[in-house]
Amino acid sequence: MKMAFATCVQLGLSCIEEIYRIGGELDLLITLKNEKAKNKSGRVYLDEVSKRENTPLLKIDNINDPEVMEALKKYKIDWLFIIGWSQIAKEEVLETPNKGCIGMHPTLLPVGRGRAAIPWAIIKGLNKSGVTMFKLDEGVDTGEIIGQGVIEINENTTATDLYKKVDDMHVELISKYWDDIVNNRVLLIKQDESKATEWPGRKPEDGELLSSMTIDEADKLVRAVTYPYPGAFYKDGEQVMRIWSAKVDAKKGEIKLSDGYLTPIEYEIEG
Repeated sequence: MKMAFATCVQLGLSCIEEIYRIGGELDLLITLKNEKAKNKSGRVYLDEVSKRENTPLLKIDNINDPEVMEALKKYKIDWLFIIGWSQIAKEEVLETPNKGCIGMHPTLLPVGRGRAAIPWAIIKGLNKSGVTMFKLDEGVDTGEIIGQGVIEINENTTATDLYKKVDDMHVELISKYWDDIVNNRVLLIKQDESKATEWPGRKPEDGELLSSMTIDEADKLVRAVTYPYPGAFYKDGEQVMRIWSAKVDAKKGEIKLSDGYLTPIEYEIEG
């Protein structure tokens, strides 16, 4: 079975390193050209691992570029992993590998299709989330499931905590299902459309704390959009307080809420 991997961020590189660690092989690596997405969070370069493992490396502008299809055909790729990649792969890319393309999504699909999975899991007060490995199709997170890993969430979990656990789970799933994938033992499970939900994207301005919020809503928001996200913020006249961590209390605190108070712990004053 011939395998390829496309990524440009640390999460994907961690998965690549795990494949080599467990004795797996990759026949082609794909990444962005060096000058592309230089400021992207977690941006990495694959030159070192390509040289170390003697694996061909293709640098591209877009995953849908003709040279991608040419390379997949040249190396007779069966499965292409596309992980940690913001561009949407179109039909031609998805159908060029003999078996297809594999992606991952940081929810327990079909719950939470779409965007901002880590913040939404905390804001919605879920007691668990996870990561789903699935075969990519033309829909948004609608492909058949290869496997899932569950991550527990509690009332203290922050986006920082969940982000790290999601990264670790990606690596765990790669390790768990690698042999099944390369030995053609993958069991694809259709998603239950009756349980499907879609979560919308979030913008930095969605992190505003309002006095009309309950202490529960405010606490969840602060935890949900802390690092590596833009952070929650509270406007007091011309002054903006960027809040990375806080505590809530029903009786006392600095910021008045509908049923109590919020007191910033780690914060910055802007403006």
